[in-house]
Amino acid sequence: MTNLNIIPHQHKIDRAARAGKYGYHPLLLWFTGLSGSGKSTLANAVEEYLFKHDMHTYILDGDNIRSGLNSDLDFSEQSRGENIRRIGEVSKLFIEAGIITLTAFISPFKEDRKIVKDLVGTDMFAEIFVDCPLEICEQRDVKGLYAKARKGQIKNFTGIDSPFEKPENPDVHVRTDQQSLESCTQKIIEFIKPKIES
Repeated sequence: MTNLNIIPHQHKIDRAARAGKYGYHPLLLWFTGLSGSGKSTLANAVEEYLFKHDMHTYILDGDNIRSGLNSDLDFSEQSRGENIRRIGEVSKLFIEAGIITLTAFISPFKEDRKIVKDLVGTDMFAEIFVDCPLEICEQRDVKGLYAKARKGQIKNFTGIDSPFEKPENPDVHVRTDQQSLESCTQKIIEFIKPKIES
């Protein structure tokens, strides 16, 4: 519902001005995949490359956001949708500030990912599917979450008792069970370079 008393201020320094000053265009890199697929590891590797090349970057990560901004949300389907909506709004602000923003969230539902894409704009959004079979993610289980989900200690856990809707046409598709971290990182960089340098 729109509040007619809220009128966003139009700032003189906009995204285009920042892009002109910084020498590159901001972009939202949306890493999606199962828990344990390697989203955060890959986002960190890509950020490290960009940072070394003098680009302003920031990673928004699932647990970090849920321990602060979204600490009031549970893991119901409704709260998960709200979690992604808020992240989308924060990402949009970062993009407007000229920051290449990398997000590492399971974000299992297609509709939620589409909402973010529509919010920031198709040209500013890159969906990166970090693909890894459930059984491999369970073997990794770096946080011990799958074991808890299998015991019924965690409800609505993606891949166990809640679905993961795979991206149908991601901008980048990497297989972390078959490709090295270096190979996956390079594939992503090759895709985004023309977008941020154009």
